[in-house]
Amino acid sequence: MDLTYFRTFREVARRKSFTKAAEELGYAQSSITMQIQKLEREYGVSLFERYGRQLRLTLPGESLLKLAVQMLDLYDQSKEIVASQVTGTLTIGTINSLAAYYLPPFLQALKQLYPGLNIQLFPDSEASLITKVREGDYDLGLLLDRYPADPLLTCTTIKEEPLVLVAPLAHPLTHLDRIQLSDFQETEFIVTEESCIYRGMFEKLLKDHTIPLQIGFELGNLEAIKQCVMNGLGIALLPRIAVQSELEQSKLVSLPFSHEDLTLDIQLLLHPKKWISQPLQAFIGLLTKGSE
Repeated sequence: MDLTYFRTFREVARRKSFTKAAEELGYAQSSITMQIQKLEREYGVSLFERYGRQLRLTLPGESLLKLAVQMLDLYDQSKEIVASQVTGTLTIGTINSLAAYYLPPFLQALKQLYPGLNIQLFPDSEASLITKVREGDYDLGLLLDRYPADPLLTCTTIKEEPLVLVAPLAHPLTHLDRIQLSDFQETEFIVTEESCIYRGMFEKLLKDHTIPLQIGFELGNLEAIKQCVMNGLGIALLPRIAVQSELEQSKLVSLPFSHEDLTLDIQLLLHPKKWISQPLQAFIGLLTKGSE
């Protein structure tokens, strides 16, 4: 039974008049009469009776009014609670660099908007992340890529993210005004895992110019890579967001090397048929607004 009928019933009982209830609710009087008749047929009782020109509830009507008031109050309360205190779970798949250095302020802002929301953040590889967004395991994904990461997903560019070559303060390459690819002939690198997209991009760039990539260390942890660079064990290619703090504190040096192939986009991935919940919509809004 439509809750509208119970609202109408409550208003007629309050006003003790079909005409006044119609005026208050903005309905035609015939519509009010029809709704009350439907309620009476549903319950198999008369809800109102007339004594002369006076309209009053029957005993069954009085019983139903008490229940109707409770139902309507509970419904109004549920709307208020849901609108202001959204609960549930939001699952986010991303890569380590974004999980550690980009997302925390946005997650904090989202948690302030929805204190009851359970946020699950899963650092993952690019390939696994894309698969899980496709299959619905993640509500959304965030990664770094040059082109739309997957043709089956909705890929939205959030912002451009440059890659930088970082070195220890005393590294020989820091004395050059401009670094060419040929300067990497005898340079030892500290690299991320083989599946990392920007490692693959850099390897291809060097290979296209017949320059071997000399790997000193291969590490899966960005903090470990930065510590190894600071301790003079080699240089590394990393997203700027991952080393911004160390550059500002002069713990690392950004080498004067740039190439058009060494810029990525932070991309937001969604399944095209994904239902956009209120928290998800808010999170997307925070990310896109934060990139302006």
